[in-house]
Amino acid sequence: MCVGSQPPHRGGGGEQTDTGIHERDLHPATIDDGLGRAAAVGQTASVSAIAWTAAGSLAAWLWLLLGQGFFWRTDVRLPPRRDPDYDNWPYVCVVVPARGEAAVLPESLPSLLSQDYPGRAEVFLIDDGSTDGTGELARELARRHGGLPLTVSSPGEPPSGWTGKLWAVRHGIGLARARAPEFLLLTDADIAHRPDSLRALVAAARTGGFDLVSQMARLRAESRWERLVVPAFVYFFAQLYPFRWIGVRGSRTAAAAGGCVLLRTEAAERARIPDAIRQSVIDDVALARAVKAGGGHIWLGLAERVDSVRRYPRLHDLWRMVARSAYAQLRHNPLLLAGTVLGLALVYLVPPAALLVGLATGDSPAALAGGLAWLLMTATYVPMLRHYAQPLWLAPLLPFTAFLYLLMTVDSAVQHYRGRGAAWKGRTYARPDTVPDES
Repeated sequence: MCVGSQPPHRGGGGEQTDTGIHERDLHPATIDDGLGRAAAVGQTASVSAIAWTAAGSLAAWLWLLLGQGFFWRTDVRLPPRRDPDYDNWPYVCVVVPARGEAAVLPESLPSLLSQDYPGRAEVFLIDDGSTDGTGELARELARRHGGLPLTVSSPGEPPSGWTGKLWAVRHGIGLARARAPEFLLLTDADIAHRPDSLRALVAAARTGGFDLVSQMARLRAESRWERLVVPAFVYFFAQLYPFRWIGVRGSRTAAAAGGCVLLRTEAAERARIPDAIRQSVIDDVALARAVKAGGGHIWLGLAERVDSVRRYPRLHDLWRMVARSAYAQLRHNPLLLAGTVLGLALVYLVPPAALLVGLATGDSPAALAGGLAWLLMTATYVPMLRHYAQPLWLAPLLPFTAFLYLLMTVDSAVQHYRGRGAAWKGRTYARPDTVPDES
């Protein structure tokens, strides 16, 4: 044995090297917790990070529950109809832009023509370059069903700087103004109205003093994918634009649902509708903002007398419906896209992930925070599922649906940068700031 060397010392504290350092002290993945127990450093840090992230998600859900205009409630509806106490109901012109809508017109157009409205009203269907006989079918339906007078007209191809729908709306409003109506009803070709729909809209506008009354049509939710995606679409919309805030004078929140918008003609002229929003792909929100910016009083709620008849039987159909305008909603801004993706992940994906990881690793704080956040998310979704008469077991699946919407949003951005963004029915629209201003 060499001079100065010492034999290794063995004891309860572990094997000691000749440098006096315990072997366990050299292990890179463990620490002593002070009670003689070794814990994995990486595991502790990872679980701690998950717990903090889950706590952030829970805080976000507490704020959404109480501080976002009670968006999750579904009781913002037109009041029970009380017809105004006057004899002369206002004159209303209904403008219906239509492009390739022959498949849905037999279900929707007769419902407009047969409106039980005490005043004068007529319908203008604007055929926006359809190749499926939309205009001819509309005339045939009018001959067959009778009812309100119908005018079918075509504006020709939209000029640069206009979306096809808004160019058709402009043409229809131009025809309607020759009749000097007090109100314009802008409604899509796939929307069916109950017989008293127009009467209820006008009564609400007159008695409430609104310049714009819009209803979120009840979308079809019959196929498997419709049931999973459609109620969530309305839920997310209400989360972005809480209906209660929209109707408050002076609030900055403004939105409408393009399928059903009753607009006072005077307010439309004051806000320069539709010229002021001619480039907008998300035209309903842009319209509401323009009217509100012009001093108009607006209202948006869920519909009971207005239904969409358009079918989205496959996930591909729903994907295309969302992705065509999702990136436009973010103003084609990569930073807003990144923030949206992170926000969706934090609010919708973290709770179930934290719960599962917390249970698997024994991290109680992560599991508790994630479970509570998921519970709040599920509870806020239940009213919308009831509105759509859907089974409540779909509520816990909202994180999966949100993940689909996240992918749709990313795909919308990808298609935009490939030159195929904001494409609809054979047209692709340029980013607004790339279009020359013709005003």
